[in-house]
Amino acid sequence: MGEELLTAAVLAGSAALAYAGAALRVVKQYEQGVVLRFGRLHNRVRGPGLTLIVPLADRMRKVSMQIVTMPVPAQDGITRDNVTVRVDAVIYFRVVDPVEAVIRVEDYRFAVSQIAQTSLRSIIGKSDLDDLLSNREKLNEGLELMIDNPAVEWGVTIDRVEIKDVSLPETMKRSMARQAEADRERRARLINADAELQASRKLSEAAREMSDTPSALQLRLLQTVMAVAAERNSTLVLPIPVELLRFLERSAEAAERRPGRRGEPEGPGTRSGRPGLAAAPGDPVAAAPWDPPRPESAPPVPAPAPAAPGGRRRRYGGMPLRNAAGDRPAATRR
Repeated sequence: MGEELLTAAVLAGSAALAYAGAALRVVKQYEQGVVLRFGRLHNRVRGPGLTLIVPLADRMRKVSMQIVTMPVPAQDGITRDNVTVRVDAVIYFRVVDPVEAVIRVEDYRFAVSQIAQTSLRSIIGKSDLDDLLSNREKLNEGLELMIDNPAVEWGVTIDRVEIKDVSLPETMKRSMARQAEADRERRARLINADAELQASRKLSEAAREMSDTPSALQLRLLQTVMAVAAERNSTLVLPIPVELLRFLERSAEAAERRPGRRGEPEGPGTRSGRPGLAAAPGDPVAAAPWDPPRPESAPPVPAPAPAAPGGRRRRYGGMPLRNAAGDRPAATRR
């Protein structure tokens, strides 16, 4: 009799342990448990800690209340200005109502992922390329609003959505690089032109001041010489004064207005004999070729000596080179 009671006690203890093992559940701090009893929702949501359910009658589903970080796969789309891009994003969301997340939707994670992909494609088609590249904050807000509207019914709230990367075709990248380079070059040229304009104005003011005070030009010349000499160069560059250039210019103009050969004024009817100048009719000088004027200090060319009969005579400096007999004089012999 005692053995039977002991065996029954052991069996009852084993059944109690099995029942306790099947009824006990542990809910973590960041989770909440939704209990379904015979398929119907139990009115009490189980909080974190140790809880009991009815075995074979209750089924508890744990829902995480943490913020979930879910990457959105890259989506190909065409922007409003007909540019093909590839955009990926990341979404942050969390469950605020575990009952709605269990009852309303089969898998709220999959549902949020799909609605994020479709919303991302929609936002690509409604935006320009410049907005995708520079105005991402506005697009993030619009994308968050598009995802949050259906997710509220599932007991899910969207904390934020961020567009991670925008991939462009290589041709578009090269075009944008050329555009940026051209814009940079345009701004550089404008800056240089503005600098030249300001410098020209300052130089014109300095020129007016120097014209009023001629000594300022000499002082500026001396300052330039001192600046060049301070560099310890072996070559010293001296600029030509403007007054010297003006003097040379006046000299050249005076030389052009100087009269023609032998004090005769040039012009139509002169006896210069130059081509293109008319001469008086019957003037014998006009028919002769024009010879340039000789300097006054040049000695006259002696006339050739007449040849003696029976021999030739040559003169060198006014002296005969050979006599009548054909011999050289003693004065011309070497």
